Amino acid sequence: MKTLKRRRKENKTNYSKRIKLLKGETPRILFRKTNKYIIAEYITSKEAQDKIEIGMNSKTLIKYGWPKEMEGSLKSIPASYLIGFLIGKKILSSKKTTPILDIGMIRNLHKTKPYAFLKGLVDSGIKMKYKEGVFPEKDRIEGKNMKADFSKTFNEIKSKIEKAPLGISQKLNEGVK
Repeated sequence: MKTLKRRRKENKTNYSKRIKLLKGETPRILFRKTNKYIIAEYITSKEAQDKIEIGMNSKTLIKYGWPKEMEGSLKSIPASYLIGFLIGKKILSSKKTTPILDIGMIRNLHKTKPYAFLKGLVDSGIKMKYKEGVFPEKDRIEGKNMKADFSKTFNEIKSKIEKAPLGISQKLNEGVK
């Protein structure tokens, strides 16, 4: 009987999937969700050593106008989309190569947060392969299903991200890891 490695037992690392990602030598964009936030990182690997080149979490959205009374929803589908859109713009502005999506040990279910994140990446201008039916509906992405209709605020935040010059977004992301 084979004993499992500690990180596999704790459902933190799928080693066979990680080896395949490392052999590909393609940068990857990491999507992780915690109890409070969404974390996104652009990672390159060299000799099995990961280097985070761009990293941010959904707490960054507060600086773009996310309402203080809705801080508990910084792990929602709209937050996933916006953080994907933001990191996508950041990747394009720093002229990095196109990454592949790494959702780790999160279950691969259609129309959920990882796919809202992917939709944000695609909408920002990053060319990735995907099937159209996997994305959440537009109403869910814009937050119309939330307790308070979030769609107006969503569009304001998205337009601020689109208009933000590189220098401002760099300053916003320096303190957030």
